Amino acid sequence: MNKFFGGSGSSDSGDDNLPYPKPLTRAAFLTPDFDATTFLSSLHNRHQTLEDLRAELWSRSQELIKELLDLVNNNYQDFLSLGGSLKGGDEKVEEVRLGLLGFRRDVEGLKSKVEDKATEVEALIAKRKTIRRDIQLGRTLLEIDQRLAELEKKLMLVSTTSADPGRGRDSDASSESGGESDEERGITLSKLQRHAQQYVYIRRLMAKVGADHPFVSMRQGQVAKLRNTVLLDLSTALKQARRPGIASEGQVLKVLEIYKNIGEIGEAVHLLKESKRGS
Repeated sequence: MNKFFGGSGSSDSGDDNLPYPKPLTRAAFLTPDFDATTFLSSLHNRHQTLEDLRAELWSRSQELIKELLDLVNNNYQDFLSLGGSLKGGDEKVEEVRLGLLGFRRDVEGLKSKVEDKATEVEALIAKRKTIRRDIQLGRTLLEIDQRLAELEKKLMLVSTTSADPGRGRDSDASSESGGESDEERGITLSKLQRHAQQYVYIRRLMAKVGADHPFVSMRQGQVAKLRNTVLLDLSTALKQARRPGIASEGQVLKVLEIYKNIGEIGEAVHLLKESKRGS
């Protein structure tokens, strides 16, 4: 405790000249908004050890307990007669109880309404998700229909002019008396590649929808016709690539790559085997 007094302390101690802290006042604990944490944080500039502060607070606590006991002892009779002096207390308690019961019923009613509204919102959200899925499905079906029509037109499976609706790939070929065949005209690999990519994309869209969907089932005939036409063009291209005089291993590999991309590499192997048997 010497460090809290000024005077003859050790010369190398920086706390010798610190003033002795004043006792904690009673008024500090009587403020209406008293907060223990705030009160303790306000003592950071107090020159006092933690042990001394704890001892002083303990002493103040004991004094308050003693005063409280004295107050109870001095007014013991008043405490005993307090309940009897409250006239009509039971009625007041009953009024409060009934008020709380009414408030509870109101809260339960509001809770039920909120739960009903939450259920309704969940149903609307689920309906919205279903509508979104249906819209996306409709868009996919429209795209399938458009892609089929585009590829059929490019492969000349349908009429390209309204003036001659019956004219297609087969009718074109049969009406060309003495005209050029597919082998004589030649088919560019770039065009074959584009047709193959579109064919594969259509198949992926249909697989995404599902083979059991009525729309997809109705279009299986068109897809089969597209497949046969693409395979026919690939067969022609493969024959052209292996024709004597213009044979090119690179061209053959490119055609085989297209076969692989559409999942028909087995068909290419079969054609090559048939070609070797015939040569």
